[in-house]
Amino acid sequence: MFLMIAAKTRLFVDHPLEKGQSVPLSRDQAHYLFGVMRLAEGDSVLVFNGSDGEWRAQVVEAGKRGGVLACVEQTAPQRNPPDLWLLFAPIKKARTDFIVEKAAEMGAARILPVQTEFTNAERIRRDRLQAHAIEAAEQCGGTFVPLVEDLQRLDKVLDTWPEDRALMFCDEMLAGEARALPNIKGPWAILIGPEGGFSKTERDQLRDMAHPVSLGPRILRADTAAVAALTLWQSKHGDWQS
Repeated sequence: MFLMIAAKTRLFVDHPLEKGQSVPLSRDQAHYLFGVMRLAEGDSVLVFNGSDGEWRAQVVEAGKRGGVLACVEQTAPQRNPPDLWLLFAPIKKARTDFIVEKAAEMGAARILPVQTEFTNAERIRRDRLQAHAIEAAEQCGGTFVPLVEDLQRLDKVLDTWPEDRALMFCDEMLAGEARALPNIKGPWAILIGPEGGFSKTERDQLRDMAHPVSLGPRILRADTAAVAALTLWQSKHGDWQS
């Protein structure tokens, strides 16, 4: 039985977690806990590392440039998301951030930005997007942080696509048509296209290997489509039903 302990904040740490384990803090983490959140020695904080569940830790050293936590007890088991990838074409900065944050909150296990023929953004800051995924997990109570990959060309990704992973292709050309998500078990991925849509070459390749679905009677913005698609998949195949 896991004891839920109220704490002022949750923090992702890149360190093993077990009872009695000391957890050193980086300068940025120390600034956040002691400068922003005003924690002091003896206060509690919930920590997780993506693999060992959530733990209540106590502040044993608090400084401006660092600090140390000590794990006291596990408050939640490790909860991993379904084996679901989200592929999307980067858009404007704030809206790309939104997609990554919502994907982390909604249970994507891996996030893959892809460069399509009509993608406007030619580069991303992977480290910044990974930080957004961590922050989303901290805020939503998750114990898992999805990996955000570097930007890759869509055609290269599709050329090496694993045969056992079904691909849900959100096709804006199907708006208004009844095209439901097939009932296939196992690993899945969702692909959201760019603001300009997919090219004919990309669409032809996708129709040969993916499962095109409609997201309703209206054409959605890319960031809205990502949330709608994740909701659709989770409601049918994901851990929302467990």
